[in-house]
Amino acid sequence: MENFDQIFTLLAEEEGIKLNLDILETGLLNILALVGILIYVGRDFLGSILETRQAEIIRAVQDAEERLAESNKRLAEAQKQLTQANVIIAEIKSETVKTKKLLLESDSNQAKRELSTRFSRAIASLKAKELQVFSEIKQQIITLVLKRTVSKAQETFAPKQRAIALINETINKLDKELL
Repeated sequence: MENFDQIFTLLAEEEGIKLNLDILETGLLNILALVGILIYVGRDFLGSILETRQAEIIRAVQDAEERLAESNKRLAEAQKQLTQANVIIAEIKSETVKTKKLLLESDSNQAKRELSTRFSRAIASLKAKELQVFSEIKQQIITLVLKRTVSKAQETFAPKQRAIALINETINKLDKELL
């Protein structure tokens, strides 16, 4: 920071910035001679280094281009495989949906058959119970009618033989008709 301040102090004392045209004082000839010597002497050395470097760069670019081409081929192949995989996945999904539908329909049909069988059994059971109840009621009615008929006949025809024969005949007729 101090040097920086000194530069401005010197510039202020000299009354501004001037162009020094004295070649010997400025060292311009020295610099030009040095650059000329470097170009003359270093041309072969720098030329061979630059040529080697250029060849390496060209080789690296060619290798990069080859790797890029190979990568593009692999990318194209991978994209084809991805497309094929997507098609296969779509087919699998479609087949899965179809299979699910078939399974659901099969389960539905089986459930319908089972329900139909159970319903048929329940109806048959109800009909059997109904017939049994009707049969029991019929038997009870027959028994009641016979008891009342017997009791009325006994009251009316108790001492008479013909009454017994008539009662037995009536009972037999009733039995045949009701059964």
